[in-house]
Amino acid sequence: MIHGSIVAIVTPFKNGKIDEDALRKLIEFQIENGTHGIVPCGTTGESPTLSHEEHEYVIELTVEAVNKRVPVIAGTGSNSTKEAIRLTRFAKEIGADAALVVVPYYNKPTQEGLYLHFKQIASQVDIPIILYNIPGRSVVNLDPETIARLASDFKNIIGVKEAAGSIPQASKIFQLCGEDFLVLSGEDALNYPLLSIGAQGFITVTANIAPKDVSDIYNHFVNGEYGQARDLHYKLLPLNEALFIETNPIPIKAALGMMNKIKYEYRLPLSEMAQSHYEELESVLRDYGLIS
Repeated sequence: MIHGSIVAIVTPFKNGKIDEDALRKLIEFQIENGTHGIVPCGTTGESPTLSHEEHEYVIELTVEAVNKRVPVIAGTGSNSTKEAIRLTRFAKEIGADAALVVVPYYNKPTQEGLYLHFKQIASQVDIPIILYNIPGRSVVNLDPETIARLASDFKNIIGVKEAAGSIPQASKIFQLCGEDFLVLSGEDALNYPLLSIGAQGFITVTANIAPKDVSDIYNHFVNGEYGQARDLHYKLLPLNEALFIETNPIPIKAALGMMNKIKYEYRLPLSEMAQSHYEELESVLRDYGLIS
């Protein structure tokens, strides 16, 4: 059910509030261009600055707008186990297909603490759970051995979004967890390389602006058209680099603003791009053909 190009969709704002109309249009843009799934309220969705009510509203709106056309994997993680359980339970009740649960940030738990955190969520909410390992933001790494332990002990822990940026670590997850465990790339620059060692897809930032090319990497790959998939990987390389010239989601929201798909607006502590970076990103989008 879960595979391919899964967009970590932005949360558009307008005058400080969630722009429902823009979000609905973004969802249609994704589905029309072949995206295989949608993640609301992830890192790219600015979940840390959404209120609890807004977080639930974005998940509910996404589930309703998608209307079962592709899977919705709701971001429900928190550095509070109790809050993560509440958000995950809400996602299940509202009809999300799975939950993406990030490694707790700031707290710096041990591997045992991480195991117990995910154990509590998986035990209390019967929904497919995808772990989200991103040590660049959470400080601690979810080790492959801990992932394997969780996968063995809890059947509703079905996979991991692996964003540690390490092909050897991803390889060890495959080795320990087996081919039935879902491993999704969490870094756009590694989407194609991770497919080549067994990943079943990716949760992607770049698909926000180039959904067809990103989804076609997966489509070509599974059809055995490896050269065409590789060519798209290299075609997308300048976009992937430019979209991380500043902290995600600052560049991707700027890019969507340039494409007139959302208002160029963030919530503090995120702020607008430095002018030099903005102009660099604008040049990359122009060269790619996304803006004139």
